[in-house]
Amino acid sequence: MSDRNQRRTRVRVLAAATAVVVASMAGNAFAGKIDTTGLAADGNDRFIVKYREGSAERADVSNAKAALNRAARAGAGGKAVALGHVRRLAVGAEAVKAGRKLDRVEAQALMQQIAADPSVEYVEVDRVMRPVFTPNDTHYANYQWHYFEATGGIRADTAWDITNGSGQYVAVLDTGITSHSDLGSNIVGGYDFISDAAMARDGNGRDSNAADQGDWSAAGECGTGSPASNSSWHGTHVTGTVAALTNNAKGVAGVAYGAKVVPVRVLGKCGGLTSDITDAIIWASGGSVSGVTANAYPAKTINMSLGGGGACSSTYQNAINSAVSRGSTVVVAAGNSNADVSGFTPASCNNVIAVASTTRTGARSGFSNYGSLIDVAAPGSDIASTVNSGTTTPSTESYSLMNGTSMASPHVAGVVALMQAKAGGSLSPSTVESTLKNTLRPFPTSIDKPIGNGIVNARAAVDAVGGGSKFTNSNNYTINDNSTVESPIGVSNLSGYASSSTRVDLDIKHTYRGDLRVQLVAPDGSLYMIKDYSSSDSADNVIGYVTLNLSSELKNGTWKLRVTDNASGDTGYIDSWSITH
Repeated sequence: MSDRNQRRTRVRVLAAATAVVVASMAGNAFAGKIDTTGLAADGNDRFIVKYREGSAERADVSNAKAALNRAARAGAGGKAVALGHVRRLAVGAEAVKAGRKLDRVEAQALMQQIAADPSVEYVEVDRVMRPVFTPNDTHYANYQWHYFEATGGIRADTAWDITNGSGQYVAVLDTGITSHSDLGSNIVGGYDFISDAAMARDGNGRDSNAADQGDWSAAGECGTGSPASNSSWHGTHVTGTVAALTNNAKGVAGVAYGAKVVPVRVLGKCGGLTSDITDAIIWASGGSVSGVTANAYPAKTINMSLGGGGACSSTYQNAINSAVSRGSTVVVAAGNSNADVSGFTPASCNNVIAVASTTRTGARSGFSNYGSLIDVAAPGSDIASTVNSGTTTPSTESYSLMNGTSMASPHVAGVVALMQAKAGGSLSPSTVESTLKNTLRPFPTSIDKPIGNGIVNARAAVDAVGGGSKFTNSNNYTINDNSTVESPIGVSNLSGYASSSTRVDLDIKHTYRGDLRVQLVAPDGSLYMIKDYSSSDSADNVIGYVTLNLSSELKNGTWKLRVTDNASGDTGYIDSWSITH
């Protein structure tokens, strides 16, 4: 044995991988919290009331109805008002509707009367949410810079070398879906949660048909001064960005084109109600909603390209928390008001990934909301995707460009599906969020308002999560003095290029590892250094792992671990090694 052993020190060799405050009138005089956010100047008739745990009203809906009737008899601003119980929400609150439209003063008075009951936890407006997008009448152009361009894209094209999202379900809570051959087999299940028949335009309330009936409206129909508008086919556009069929010689590609979309209709004429949307959040994540058939395709990813004014309400937060507790990541559009996102719901809620919009140059889109509550940014200007050509009711399939944080959000939802597919669906929502944030690529230009620390990087996010196929050679290969030995691993039946953070695990037994040079030999003969000679490293063995950038190498072929011993007197062997693609 060489006297070098007297200098040995134990050194580990593990090479590392290269607020707007909620408006409230609650005071000491009232038992329950009152959230007046969303009260409309031209009339209000829908509210959400939640009774406290342990109260008689919470235990039995009939008691809740009786309590609401007592509050209604007391009047709204001195005037009597009928107050009907619509249903109990999945978050445990009650959706109620007044018999007539109440002005702001009357509505506030009614809410105060309800909140005076010590059993009430909170009262809030059943706010109407609307699609978050800025229409663009430019005809569809056959390019999707937002996936592949170096300046403004999300690197989706290189992420597809690893995964396409296969095996994942993404719930899109939106206007529903129209028939489109570029979506086709990537649509599964779905439900229509719009309870108001007039908003739904399908002649009934909730049902299992998530087809978009059109969300057009006449001037003044959606509030005093509201303009006339054609149908947006917003849900179809969002769905195409998430998972349009790809490599089918037509139309557009989807970020996670191997995933399936579960369409959940929550927006109709003039928008959608909080009470419907929050039930849909819970259902989409696999939770139970009274009167609704269980979701056969619980989604690990939920996209909500919708929103409205005001900070996050208790009902929204409770629903989101419920979904997250079941393992669903909730991705939300930040909004298009060029304002601080803290004043918008549900983007201001906790436990969501709030997405701002960027342009082709990587700058903040002028319409995009901003602020400290933004989590990540993604392309949202001039986004090409699937739509319908109908002005009001559905007609023929088509394509168009749209602008909005609504278009940015499904990019992120698609990346989440890619990540979950790589990891076998094992990622928690908190891990998804932290991974997305830790793998952002810096903005390529100066940003005028805060919208997070960069643009979502699909390839880096996918590379950063576990999963993949592991290939191992457990045969022993003797390491002789002053010689080289190679241990081969054959890789087949995979597609595309290796990862920029490919993991290589090592178990090399040797009595003086400073004598060793360890390299990975790619199928094309390229060499990647893992460990070089070191006269000062006298410890035993090379055991651990490294991550190497092998993104220029095809996965398939024969990979070799090459070990060279440049001295004599110490011996060893390759016990085993593996590579994970």
